Amino acid sequence: MSKNVDKYSKRGVRTSYASTVIGISLVLFMIGLILGGVLGIREFEKQVKESIRADIFFNPAMNETDIKLIEIELKQWPEFSDVHFVSPELAMQDFGGVGTSKEEMLEILDGENPIPPTIVFSPIEKLADKKGMDLIREKLMESFSSQIEEVSYNENSVKDVNMGFQQFIYLLLGVALLLVVIAVAMINNTIRLALYSKRFTIKTMQLVGAKGSFIRRPFLWQAILQGVISAIIGMFILVTVFYASNNMFDTFEITFSQGSFLILASSLLTLGIFITVLSTWFALNKYLRMSLDDLYS
Repeated sequence: MSKNVDKYSKRGVRTSYASTVIGISLVLFMIGLILGGVLGIREFEKQVKESIRADIFFNPAMNETDIKLIEIELKQWPEFSDVHFVSPELAMQDFGGVGTSKEEMLEILDGENPIPPTIVFSPIEKLADKKGMDLIREKLMESFSSQIEEVSYNENSVKDVNMGFQQFIYLLLGVALLLVVIAVAMINNTIRLALYSKRFTIKTMQLVGAKGSFIRRPFLWQAILQGVISAIIGMFILVTVFYASNNMFDTFEITFSQGSFLILASSLLTLGIFITVLSTWFALNKYLRMSLDDLYS
């Protein structure tokens, strides 16, 4: 009879442990979806910002060789993510669009190509706003005052890119914060229910003289283990969902840099451990403060 009781007791503990880990894993998965969305948008934002184009126009007296020498020098500047020379012929092809030949464009332009040679650059993400672009323009005009005639870029497009991404990221971060609060409450209730079945064991240890730190130690280590396992499971589900989405939909692809992936994984791991340990700590303190009679209520 006692063997059957022990058997069912151990099975109940394992079931409680598994249900707690699964519950925490699903909550961390939902948090990971939001954080993954924020990091994915940040990656996309960086690509879009670094694709902003600005044109450097030179004095008519400058020849292509001199301009290419300036191009070589500008490629060493840390302010640029891309710098390339655009010849009049290439500019004319871009202006004419796909399917328009050089001869057709020259015929339209009465046999002359009025487009001057230019250098096109894209700023690094940190400088891809109006203030950053103005700083780049000032530095270019100071460094090549006699060679450069004008630095031109679309100010409205730069402003729209920055405003659009900022609003969307703030919205996602707000949702993520709300989800973290809900997650803390859900995980806290899950752990409280799991410890409820062990309340008599906790009180017995206290009655025989065990100190609070001694009682807490195994439960806190178990909480850390639960947090780690839950974070690993949650991350595995998250990667599986992202991988499946990339294979199912051709219109978009979810990609992360190594740094972003490490941030996402470490955030879930930290959250998993922090929430489980915090919830376990408060639940244990509750049962340690309770009287023996209150345990039956």
